[in-house]
Amino acid sequence: MSVNTDRYQTAAARYFEAWNATEPEALGKAVAEAWAPEGGYTDPLADVSGHAQITAVIAAAHEQFPGFVFRPLGTVDGHHDTARFGWELVNDADGSAPVAGFDVVTLSEDGRILRVLGFLDRVPAGA
Repeated sequence: MSVNTDRYQTAAARYFEAWNATEPEALGKAVAEAWAPEGGYTDPLADVSGHAQITAVIAAAHEQFPGFVFRPLGTVDGHHDTARFGWELVNDADGSAPVAGFDVVTLSEDGRILRVLGFLDRVPAGA
């Protein structure tokens, strides 16, 4: 059970705001608000650090899946400086969700993300 649920929910909300930002300026701002400057992101397809590289990974996801949004699956759970949550990539037009995963994040003292370890549970063939 989380003792500081608001901290974890706030971090996850900022994370989803960054992943759903499509305009370059908004994306850069959202990444800076969600991640610490030295923050990183690692999943089976990427291993990057710093705001510029994280921004590039998110922009590439939008290029590969235009018209899709990231949505949380279930609740955010956490303890100490670690939170975890599920997510899915949803097509706004038809509601399909061809990609889903689970992320574990480590937070800095100010609540921004230091590290994301992402796991892909559902990926379409050829993606």
